[in-house]
Amino acid sequence: MSAHRLDRDEARAIAVRAQWLGRHRPENLLATVRQLTLLQVDPTAAVAPSADLVAWSRLGSSHHPEQLTRALEDRSLVEHNALVRPMEDIALLLAGMARWPSREAPREWLRANESFRRDVVERLRSSGPLLSREIPDTSSVPWASTGWTHDRNVTQMLEFLMMRGEVAIAGRRGRQRLWDVADRVYPPGMPVVPEDEARRIRAERRLRALGIAREKGASVPGEPVDVGDTGEPAVVEGVPGTWRVDPNALGRPFLGRTALLSPFDRLVHDRVRTQEIFGFEYVLEMYKPKARRRWGYFALPVLHHDKLVGKMDAVADRSAGRLVVNELHEDVPLTASARDEVCAEIEALAGWLGLAVSDRAS
Repeated sequence: MSAHRLDRDEARAIAVRAQWLGRHRPENLLATVRQLTLLQVDPTAAVAPSADLVAWSRLGSSHHPEQLTRALEDRSLVEHNALVRPMEDIALLLAGMARWPSREAPREWLRANESFRRDVVERLRSSGPLLSREIPDTSSVPWASTGWTHDRNVTQMLEFLMMRGEVAIAGRRGRQRLWDVADRVYPPGMPVVPEDEARRIRAERRLRALGIAREKGASVPGEPVDVGDTGEPAVVEGVPGTWRVDPNALGRPFLGRTALLSPFDRLVHDRVRTQEIFGFEYVLEMYKPKARRRWGYFALPVLHHDKLVGKMDAVADRSAGRLVVNELHEDVPLTASARDEVCAEIEALAGWLGLAVSDRAS
């Protein structure tokens, strides 16, 4: 098959429309997550929790955080490995869970702590769902790490058993995860899709959610950014190499709008694609020392129609009832009408949060 030839305008429109960031807003949370395939969970909530911020960017003021909580409680959505997915998609992960882990270090730690593993599963079976702090640490060998997981044995065991499909996240109490045995969280009789087929289906859904992506890409934590040989080949004018494009996304009209995006939004998650198609440089700077930040601790990318035009450095000061906008960084000078749309979206975000907008000097 000869490659589709796209200019950058077409490529950007395909990417934005696939992420349901065009003018026509979706109507409900479940349909949105099914289209996006996932919402990333992150504990940082400088403005709002990322999963809710992604949902708000699509649904607008009709989205309420309680809707996500209810969807996790009624099992239409499920949290697994820091990603919220439609429950039916767990079937695509089960075969991979059965052979986890592939690395020797977690395998050896699990072998050394077999009695601890049994204690955790039995405690959940008899008393779950439970918070991690409600589960005794009976480990024989502590988990050793140079990071924050060092000696956090119960949490590490729960994470590993989640990846193996023995336990699952049953919901949340505040920001804390509730854990239970997997067969009380996942529907009974859920089919185990063979790994090769599951990999193909996930790549197809990923391409539908992204619109356009690379066949091969760098390995990243969580969900991959590449899509294999699914879709059809495409070349983008001025960008080296071949892409894969969702054929159903070609030739469709595009009507854009302005949106404020989470730093974990899938439109910008693949920083290489973001640079190549949108010409947009972005780094999440909360891990950098303050003096080295260019755009701010938790700067929100600003989408205007089919272009990423800047970053908004803001923080929700809930004790003062304010959404404090420290700075609006313009990658390209905004027209008066574009600036009006961005300001209107900032007001909409503040209204959704129940806050008033103020600048840093206020």
